[in-house]
Amino acid sequence: MMPSRLLHCLHAALRPPAVRALLAQIAALLPCAALALALDAAGYDLTLLQAVVLQGILAMLITWKIGLAPWWRVIQLLFPPALLVSSAFGLPPLLYLVVFIVLLGWYWSTFRTQVPYFPSSQPVWEAVAAVLPDRPGLRVIDVGSGLGGMTLHLARLRPDIECTGIELAPLPWLYSFLRAKITRSRARFIRGDYENIQFGHYDAVFAYLSPAVMNALYAKAGREMHRGSLLISYEFAIPPYIPDKTIHTTEGTPPLYLWRF
Repeated sequence: MMPSRLLHCLHAALRPPAVRALLAQIAALLPCAALALALDAAGYDLTLLQAVVLQGILAMLITWKIGLAPWWRVIQLLFPPALLVSSAFGLPPLLYLVVFIVLLGWYWSTFRTQVPYFPSSQPVWEAVAAVLPDRPGLRVIDVGSGLGGMTLHLARLRPDIECTGIELAPLPWLYSFLRAKITRSRARFIRGDYENIQFGHYDAVFAYLSPAVMNALYAKAGREMHRGSLLISYEFAIPPYIPDKTIHTTEGTPPLYLWRF
């Protein structure tokens, strides 16, 4: 029993992408050192810059091999050179702490999931408003609501409906919450994980998330959403599920996908 519980705890600890990205950097240290020694034996001495670039390349390859999202590969490649460049400026340690705290608050959900910050635009909000049923009392939720732009727009455009945004990252949630308070908007903002809410309480669910989570999102919607409700995804389709409607908001921009349950 104990080994299985230990394995379960270990699996849970390794689940966040940020943890796996950190382990990829650590795992790249040994082959990087081995390659540096081999090159040294062959008569070629690596400069410090070349060594950190090599470290970044190896970490990027490991990240690709373990299946993290593509943007993590870019982060892994640039992280070691960025540390080298920043250390050359002799910046005070407190500044690094402040930057880390701000980034942690802004990208909190990205550390735990594979969903980065993707802001949508007003043409998307207007397209979503256009496909919503024209009946009072409609309940709409934006999962991963970011700075709250769409939720606030819908609340302003449709005072007859209930508009909610849910956001895991603390700083975007706080910003949207304060925007609603300052502007006296009827929009409501929840800080939390959309996986912990019941989609069946809503008539329409809007998502602008990431390909990494879309299948799980659709499965949750299939289990919980009631007959006649809408799942709307901007940019990301959910194969193999064919949308009931595809809308192009403006020319050259990603489409809006709509599934009716």
